[in-house]
Amino acid sequence: MEKISKLMVANRGEIAIRIMRAASELKLRTVSIYTHEDRYSLHRYKSDESYQIGKNTEPLKPYLDIEEIIQVAKKQNVDAIHPGYGFLSENAKFAEIVEAHGLTFIGPRPEHIRVMGDKIAAKAAVKAAGIPVVPGSDGGIT
Repeated sequence: MEKISKLMVANRGEIAIRIMRAASELKLRTVSIYTHEDRYSLHRYKSDESYQIGKNTEPLKPYLDIEEIIQVAKKQNVDAIHPGYGFLSENAKFAEIVEAHGLTFIGPRPEHIRVMGDKIAAKAAVKAAGIPVVPGSDGGIT
């Protein structure tokens, strides 16, 4: 496993602050991203570095812009990206792209995100692992 020294939090607000606090305790440098709308948000000031993403007219859409997030991470020599929750945290494609760019994705493996995002596949995977599940439908309901 590669050593992480610089972590980007690809999220905003309280969740970003909590992740940065944990990273700080681990002696990691932190990078935050923010939109024009969030330029005065606390998460921007709690990180070691912060970078604006998106256009000034888009308050939340830039937090979903995988390409721009990756560009900032690469330009700022980030080692790992933590997605927080919401936004891109359950996006298997994002996790794959992060890893394809040689960065560490802090979260579940892309294949696990994909399986757990499908209730039927998730239930089948849990059963296959021998974990008890609540009885109910074994397939999709029409």
